[in-house]
Amino acid sequence: MQRVLVKISYHGGQFLGFQIQNQGRTVQGYFEKILKRMHKQPVRIHPSSRTDRGVHAKVQYFHFDTDLNIASEQWQYAMNRALPDDIYVHDVTFVSEDFHCRYDCVGKTYRYAIYQSAHRDPFQAQLKTFVSDRLDVEAMQQAAAQFIGTHDFTSFCSQKTEVHSKERTIYESRIEVTAEGLDFVITGSGFLYNMVRVIMAFLIEVGKGKRRADEIAELLEAKDRNRVPHTAPAEGLYLEKVYLSEDKLKEDFGSNIRIHYKKSLQNSSKHIDNLR
Repeated sequence: MQRVLVKISYHGGQFLGFQIQNQGRTVQGYFEKILKRMHKQPVRIHPSSRTDRGVHAKVQYFHFDTDLNIASEQWQYAMNRALPDDIYVHDVTFVSEDFHCRYDCVGKTYRYAIYQSAHRDPFQAQLKTFVSDRLDVEAMQQAAAQFIGTHDFTSFCSQKTEVHSKERTIYESRIEVTAEGLDFVITGSGFLYNMVRVIMAFLIEVGKGKRRADEIAELLEAKDRNRVPHTAPAEGLYLEKVYLSEDKLKEDFGSNIRIHYKKSLQNSSKHIDNLR
């Protein structure tokens, strides 16, 4: 058997999410349908992340095992030929049989895009989130920086999150000013269900003057989602980068960062939200 690693991107606007469901359009569903047709039997793919309904991915990986003798470029051609226009395969490589997209993932970067205008722009629909209010970017930047480090993010994730530990390490959390508004960029060891969108909603409240950066330490300590009730829309969220290499993560964020190993979690369903 050969293990195949696939690098893809997709526009999430018309998907119910990455993960396959009984009904509805999903990214996983398209790939497993293609692989089933090629192998004449079901083939399961294993992603590095599971994005929710409406969330996009500039970079996403998955792997699968095959006994077919097909060159990497032919895999790419066959998949792209069968895929809809809102998914694209960028690269296909062969990896060792002990590689795993989920457990060898040491970090991820998400980007949340906001556009600001007096009026809603229909051509930004499903691509960016509209905020008409004037936002205090400096205050948002100060607040974003408070999330860097290792924290329990119970207050900043969905109450539906069912994992053993809600502790995550954030390497980068910052605001970028853009021509149309602003982006929030966050990189971490992993993310809980709705974690980035809850943090984004809080930062927007800070930008509007309704919340303060100096609340964050207390909110993290409180471990109470009721204290941070809002969740930003899915449409502005992008999975931007997936780190499958410790060297690359250290290159971007320094050699002294704490690397979170997941190999030991391979048989534990308790950590399913590390895929977020």
